[in-house]
Amino acid sequence: MILDDILARTRADLPARKAQTPMAALERVVRDLSPVNSLWTALRQPGRVTAIAEFKRRSPSQDWIRQGADVADIVPAYVQAGATGLSILTDEPFFGGTLEDLSRARALPDVTRARTPLLRKDFMVDEYQLAEARAAGADAVLLIVAALDKDTLKTLFAAAASWGLEALVETHDDAEALQAVDLGARIIGVNHRDLRTFTIDRELAIRLRPRIPRACVMVAESGIRDRADVERLGRENIDAVLVGETLMRAPAPGDSLRALLGNVAG
Repeated sequence: MILDDILARTRADLPARKAQTPMAALERVVRDLSPVNSLWTALRQPGRVTAIAEFKRRSPSQDWIRQGADVADIVPAYVQAGATGLSILTDEPFFGGTLEDLSRARALPDVTRARTPLLRKDFMVDEYQLAEARAAGADAVLLIVAALDKDTLKTLFAAAASWGLEALVETHDDAEALQAVDLGARIIGVNHRDLRTFTIDRELAIRLRPRIPRACVMVAESGIRDRADVERLGRENIDAVLVGETLMRAPAPGDSLRALLGNVAG
């Protein structure tokens, strides 16, 4: 399974990263950082479907999407087009991303001025990755229910808060959605893509909408292609969408996001 391969590689790479940059070094960096920009606050805009625009170069299911893409070229266009959040893929072996992409995105003037929240999109299995994320400028991290046993998910969810990070808890079915709610997650994602088969079910978020309390921000992820998809999700009270491949394949990702949002941001 692709997910199992990704998780195995992630765990195998951790010892070398911890040796190169010890936790104590990350703690020193984090001590001097300002509080995070709230992803929950940015995404919760009643009457409007907001968007987390994603920067990623490749996907295990599609290979290269935009090889050689630079955050400095793509991310400012996202902000100018109305992205209320930014997702930066930092997994290198399978997605072609790096932690440096996150740091560079954080330092971009457009991101700084707009105080746009940054989500570290990766496969979190260890608290060390949370410290890495915070030190690199993340405001939130992704926790995937399917990738973690219940105890580890609970531990990482609490640890994220201790590092000052918000968590987008990603689910793929009814049981996982209920688990995220029981966890106390305030931002719950429903990924239309099955991470074990990489097949897409574009109705999944709509079917799971009744399971998610309205106090939570609900994010539909993957398979969102156009304005009609966004409008359909909005009619079903989905708060936000996370869009990556559709934007990264477009000749002008910012223009693609603007069209997806119906020119809301001009």
